[in-house]
Amino acid sequence: MTHFKTVIIDKLVIANYNLFSLDPVQICYKENSDMNTDVLVGLMIPFAGTALGSGCVFFMKKEMGPKMQKSLAGFASGVMVAASIWSLIIPAMELTENMGRLSFLPSVVGFWLGIFFLLLLDCVIPHLHVHAEKAEGPKTKLQRTTMMVFAVVLHNIPEGMAVGVVYAGLVSGNTTVTAGGALALAIGIAIQNFPEGAIISMPLCAEGESKGKAFRHGVLSGAVEPVGAALTVLATGLVLPAMPYLLSFAAGAMIYVVVEELIPEMSEGEHSNIGVIMFAVGLTLMMALDVALG
Repeated sequence: MTHFKTVIIDKLVIANYNLFSLDPVQICYKENSDMNTDVLVGLMIPFAGTALGSGCVFFMKKEMGPKMQKSLAGFASGVMVAASIWSLIIPAMELTENMGRLSFLPSVVGFWLGIFFLLLLDCVIPHLHVHAEKAEGPKTKLQRTTMMVFAVVLHNIPEGMAVGVVYAGLVSGNTTVTAGGALALAIGIAIQNFPEGAIISMPLCAEGESKGKAFRHGVLSGAVEPVGAALTVLATGLVLPAMPYLLSFAAGAMIYVVVEELIPEMSEGEHSNIGVIMFAVGLTLMMALDVALG
């Protein structure tokens, strides 16, 4: 028994010696490596949601029913509104508390810049919303399916920016952005990206594309999110001073998409309350995620 105790104590001493003899550079490297992994996973989560949603084209019938479309549009709207408020606008205002009564100003400026940015893209990029007969933007000879993909890309730009800005804040050590809060935003965007992937891949299939091609286009429409988010994180040094503006900028861009695209989609055609109910489901789910994980 004495010999056994001696072996255990020796092992504990060796373990403690190894722990405390680690070079600070090694510890810092390990922490940075873990942070980089967390950021990479966080940036890819929304893209995974789009890819999985696009895969619905292999398992569901070609035509998506009107009630299903309204449900998905309403759900996506609720998630985006909640993410804009709890994950973007509120943190933006917390960053400018030292401005006193004018602490709202950066958030207001950033919000309007986001609105105008999406309005500009809406005007200069030819795109076609699902079930729309006439394309928006400049006249072009692009195929209907290509313009439908562009419409979803426009939708995904602000979502990628939102995730990128939040993770840039996390990398910079900003105290208002937590790892849990950033993960909650990424998961929330992924959840609402799932129906978006289905919304684009299934109509493309109904337009005559093969299921494989419709799936690829659906996946590619979401590729703009991790790319835009990664570029934002890489520019963290430039992003940090403008963080309140960028957070609210992403919120403004997302609200533009909700009001200009998703709410009309969930309200068109025969009257139904399903879109409103699913809006409430999406909003409360994203709010709960942000509070629980943040």
